[in-house]
Amino acid sequence: MKSAFISIIGRPSAGKSTLLNTICGEKVSIVSPIPQTTRNKIRGIITRDEGQLIFIDTPGYHQSDKKFNNYLKDIASSSIEEADIIIYMLDTTRLPGEEEREILNLLKPDFGKTIVLLNKTDLSESNVKQTAEFIEENAKELLDSGTVFPVSAQKGTGINEMLKCLFEKAPEGELMYPEDYYTDQQPDFRVMEVIREQAIKTAKKELPHSIYVEIADMEMKYKEDGEIKKLWVRAFLVAERESQKGILVGKGGANIKKVRTESQKELNKLFPYQVHLDLRVKVNPKWRRNDGLLKKMIY
Repeated sequence: MKSAFISIIGRPSAGKSTLLNTICGEKVSIVSPIPQTTRNKIRGIITRDEGQLIFIDTPGYHQSDKKFNNYLKDIASSSIEEADIIIYMLDTTRLPGEEEREILNLLKPDFGKTIVLLNKTDLSESNVKQTAEFIEENAKELLDSGTVFPVSAQKGTGINEMLKCLFEKAPEGELMYPEDYYTDQQPDFRVMEVIREQAIKTAKKELPHSIYVEIADMEMKYKEDGEIKKLWVRAFLVAERESQKGILVGKGGANIKKVRTESQKELNKLFPYQVHLDLRVKVNPKWRRNDGLLKKMIY
């Protein structure tokens, strides 16, 4: 029986979260076109006859000295230490640059347990040759290992070949989770992530990194036989400034109503019981500089 923790590393918008969802066949990690949507280590799990693989989706590795971004970089770096195998994911539609070189320097001590995915090969602007040449120039050991896979995380192309390789490289071990698990996320975390995803879709582009979600109260309603009937949630979308609050609320409350409605729809797909969401907006100035809040929210 094989068992392994696998960390997925790459630049923002390389397709890491899409890969995780495709592998698991379920919505595990929220996805948006906005870079650095992922803020935590998100675990997705697959169990087959060969064993169990636990994938860890990480925030995009991005060059910046801002405190919030440094927390995100720390998450990505720490996931490497706990991984048995590393997936280094590159977007073949973008020219590799300094961030890719920084990631390669970070991974260099662990090249022996790293496989490379050249993603987005289904897109017309994809340039696999250019990306492969970059790897050859800067990390020839990875190409020589024979574990470089052109893939499309969106369409699933090349994923089966990658999974076969991962099971071959995985060490012997017992299952870490029950066979029917595809994630270990708690209900409150899933609720917060879905709300944030819908807020990103609804709000203007300058807002996504300025907002977070706070759960004020959660209450389970039970049927007579003890089965969960309904999950009632009161939550806040938190912005940094009053002007951002106005954008989130929208004219006549249209935006916050849309976020609540779409979030509730998504949550009712994810949970085997009805979810009722009470969602409001408030302001917490400079929250991205608050160490205590960042540690609590991110870790």
